[in-house]
Amino acid sequence: MPKQFLPLALAAALALPAAARAAEPVPPPHITVSGEGEATVAPDMALISLSVMREAKTAREAMDANNDAMAAVIAAMKAFGIAERDLQTAGIQISPRYNYTNNKDGGQEAELVAYQVTNTLSVRLRDIDKAGEVLDKAVILGVNQGGNITFSNEDPAATLTQARKKAMADAMAKARTLAEAAGVSLGRVIEISDQNTRPAPMPIQAKAFDAAGAAAPVQAGENSYTVQVTVTFELK
Repeated sequence: MPKQFLPLALAAALALPAAARAAEPVPPPHITVSGEGEATVAPDMALISLSVMREAKTAREAMDANNDAMAAVIAAMKAFGIAERDLQTAGIQISPRYNYTNNKDGGQEAELVAYQVTNTLSVRLRDIDKAGEVLDKAVILGVNQGGNITFSNEDPAATLTQARKKAMADAMAKARTLAEAAGVSLGRVIEISDQNTRPAPMPIQAKAFDAAGAAAPVQAGENSYTVQVTVTFELK
C-alpha cells in the first residue's frame, strides 16, 4: 500500500469500532421486581419410611430375623390395599457392633459382639386417612426405626398455577407502585422467570408410638406451595 494512504486506512480502522458501538441499540429504561404467591391444598398422598432393625451374633442370623419381620410388614401393607408399585425397598444395611474396652496402656480393644441388619421400606399411601393405622400396625409387626411421614400431592399443578397468578399480581403491584413514585409508567413486559417451593416434610418417629395402644394420631393439615417470580418491565 502506498505510504500516502496509510494514515487514511488507520483512521478508518479506528473509526469502525466507534461506528459499530454507535449503531448498537440502547436498552430502554426498565425496572425489575420480584413477587411471591402462595396457594394451599389438602394433601392426597403420604410417603412413609419404615425400618426394621434386627441384631444377632452372626450376620446370617440377623439377616434371617430381619427378613421374617420385613416380610410380615410388607404383607400387612398389601392387606391395607397398598399396591406393589407403592412399596419400594429404600435400602438394606449390615453393620457389625463392637464393644470397646480400655487397656492399661491407654489404647482400646474392640470386641465384635453382634451384627445389625436394617431394612427400610418406602410406602406411598394414597388413602392418607389410614396413615395412623398403617404406622400402628407396622410398629406391632416389628418396625423399630423410621416412621418419617411426608404429606404430598400427586398432581399439584392447579395449586401451583394459583400461586403463580398471585406471584405475578404481587410483582405487578410492586412495579406500579415504584413506577408511580418515580413519575413514570409501566410499558411492556421484557422478561419473566419463576421458581416454586415444595412443602417441607413433617417428620413423625415410629419409636414414639406405643405398639399396644391405639392408632397413632396423624394430622395431614394442608400443603403450602410458594412461587416466586422475577419480572422486568419497560418504563415509559
